Amino acid sequence: MKEPGAPVLVAMSGGVDSSVAAALLHRAGRRVIGVSLRLHDASTEGGAGRCCSPEDFRDARLVAGVLGFSYFVLDYEKRFREAVLSRFVEEYRRGRTPSPCVACNTEVKFGTLLDQAAQVGAGTVATGHYARIREGADGRAELHSAVDAGKDQSYFLFGLTQEQLHGSEFPVGDMTKAEVREAARALGLAVAEKPESQDICFVPDGDYRAVVEREAGDLGPAGEVVTAGGERLGRHAGVAGFTVGQRRGLGVASGDRLYVLQILPESGTVVVGGREGLLASGLEATGWNWIDGEEPDCPVEGSVKIRYRHPGVRAKARPLGGGCVRIHFDEPQRAVTPGQAAVLYRGTRVIGGGWIDRALQD
Repeated sequence: MKEPGAPVLVAMSGGVDSSVAAALLHRAGRRVIGVSLRLHDASTEGGAGRCCSPEDFRDARLVAGVLGFSYFVLDYEKRFREAVLSRFVEEYRRGRTPSPCVACNTEVKFGTLLDQAAQVGAGTVATGHYARIREGADGRAELHSAVDAGKDQSYFLFGLTQEQLHGSEFPVGDMTKAEVREAARALGLAVAEKPESQDICFVPDGDYRAVVEREAGDLGPAGEVVTAGGERLGRHAGVAGFTVGQRRGLGVASGDRLYVLQILPESGTVVVGGREGLLASGLEATGWNWIDGEEPDCPVEGSVKIRYRHPGVRAKARPLGGGCVRIHFDEPQRAVTPGQAAVLYRGTRVIGGGWIDRALQD
């Protein structure tokens, strides 16, 4: 819980967003403790990603030095491997398409940083996420999308609990990216013009297949590429090389434009077909987290995003118990992908979210 006068632990990636978050809190008279998380050492792989490179740690340390607050680097590599990297690899080998940033936020950044904050007497953890936390009329914490819709990251935060939300702060959630950069310039921060990293931190070159093969030794079950009608088109080296909706790199010849419609890891079969075969009327999700902390006893209407850049579609979510939810769309959606997150919104407010288990065609 937030404690007046208590220090605030600020997670600093070395980028402009978290640097400005720390600066705003410091300028407001808060006692800031800056920390960076060493999540993954990619130095032996010819490069490093965001949150992991010496350059990013240097930039975060420089910001802390300029502003005059303490700064530390914490080694979270073991926790990251267990909660994020290993899951990422196994999900792909199961024919699913994971969203590692969700697990990293829920289980690593907030799941353990709040414990770290308590150990140093900090009242809250602050980050540079583009999202907002509001207190509802009943005293519960509400998670809302950011003012800057193009940078909004609330989709990745659906797994946060009431305790985690009450202990968190997102200082740049009410700002646009342009305003954040302008604030960095006004504060004289060297990271003001630093470009953003668009890659997953442990896949700096975008080649996730190489990560899976390096970590697991293979790409999961090998098998056949077949059409929805059962025609055999060829073989593949492992289901981790495919994702639902994929069109390029299928490794088969055909006069038709083909997309991956389904992945069957038990047999290693990859089913392909026309674009119309990607349409789904809804989905079933597991591991669902209701932000309020309680499962509703009736269906909930709102807008559902089935991937990060999805614009959202009107839908109705029906709780099934045990963290399972069945969602029906008002309009059919393409490429509902197992392993990705489905997040339910009502306006700007995040109602809940979970992991897509399967698409519904009825």
